[in-house]
Amino acid sequence: MTVAIQTRRRTGGKRSPIAERRRQALEQARGSRNKPSRRSRYVERVSKDPKPLGFYVIAVVTLTLVLFGLVMVLSSSSIVSFHRGRSPWYFFTKQAIYAAVGGAALYIAYRMPLDKLRLIARTLPIFGLGFMWLSFFPGIGTSVNGARAWVHIGDYNIQPAEFMKLILVVYGADLLARREKSIHDFTQALRPYLTVVALAAGTAIVQSDIGSCVVLSLIGVSMLFLAGAPLKPMFLAAIGAGCLGALYVVQDPDKLSRITSFLDIHGTRESDGYQVYQALISLSNGGLTGTGIGAGTGKWGYVPIAHSDFIFSIVGEEMGLLGVLGLMTLFAFLIYFAFQVALSCRHRFGFLVAAGIGCWMVVQVSINIGGVIGIMPVTGLTLPFISFGGSSLIASMAAAGLLMNVARRPR
Repeated sequence: MTVAIQTRRRTGGKRSPIAERRRQALEQARGSRNKPSRRSRYVERVSKDPKPLGFYVIAVVTLTLVLFGLVMVLSSSSIVSFHRGRSPWYFFTKQAIYAAVGGAALYIAYRMPLDKLRLIARTLPIFGLGFMWLSFFPGIGTSVNGARAWVHIGDYNIQPAEFMKLILVVYGADLLARREKSIHDFTQALRPYLTVVALAAGTAIVQSDIGSCVVLSLIGVSMLFLAGAPLKPMFLAAIGAGCLGALYVVQDPDKLSRITSFLDIHGTRESDGYQVYQALISLSNGGLTGTGIGAGTGKWGYVPIAHSDFIFSIVGEEMGLLGVLGLMTLFAFLIYFAFQVALSCRHRFGFLVAAGIGCWMVVQVSINIGGVIGIMPVTGLTLPFISFGGSSLIASMAAAGLLMNVARRPR
């Protein structure tokens, strides 16, 4: 009896049967392997064999999405840029610069040894949260579309929450991989990660950046689920966060009106539902093949922020249903092969990184498109790789670089 009690204490308490079965299913899907040596857990060796298919698919899809995004940013922003007295190439030029920086971030993430990444992973939340908190300082932080979620540096506005999404994936992967044996111990594994997630999501909600708050929270829940954590703490944390978020929104009638406007788009088409209503008109104008790139009318002031949050409506108008299906196929390939890379990775850290990025893309793409077509609230999220925005593009390309990094590792 004493031995049993001591054993239970060492393993972090009684394990949930559901969580244990989920963990075993994930291990079986990855292909059960012998436990690697201590050295092999921390020192990754790049295979000299030909890289797997997933590596090339991720690389090609990422490049295609970035180039397509540049074309759509030029098409959707030239009119509004000219109307503001700037060059029609203004937003395109800035996005091209962001793409170049993102390419450098992708290369660094691709080339960085995973053991070195793990060494800095533990300190990343400090920098990420500190960067987010800079937005509250006068003269540094700035408000865009009602959200004080940007940091002004020189001629550029940076949104730290975009980088915090990637930080949550990397930090969570390292922490949960190191504490795999104590994943059922709330104090050892769950509390440290949930604390970081709560701080990040709480900061976003105080900034009035509801979209980032939702994505950060769902990334945290996804990482815990993938790591095989007990469901009960996750559900309790999700319910608590949801209640606090709902309370915050209910106290502000303007926020509540914007969040609930999608329930009656036609009735709110002259107020909070205006953006979505105009976006739906643009989508309907596209038909099967679209009006042609550059020939859409929604960007002529009808669809606000057409080059950013609502760029999907311009894609649908100018490229039609076929263009939309093509774009969705590219995202589907990226997400599918992210999970394939995760399942083929022999190390738990790489598995959690790849699967976490896949979950992040699923969440953000779904919420953005869902808001544009009126089945979800509009939360101000960008469409990864496509929307105008340097922070989003650089963070997404760095995430793609990490996927390629994990993909090139041997089984």
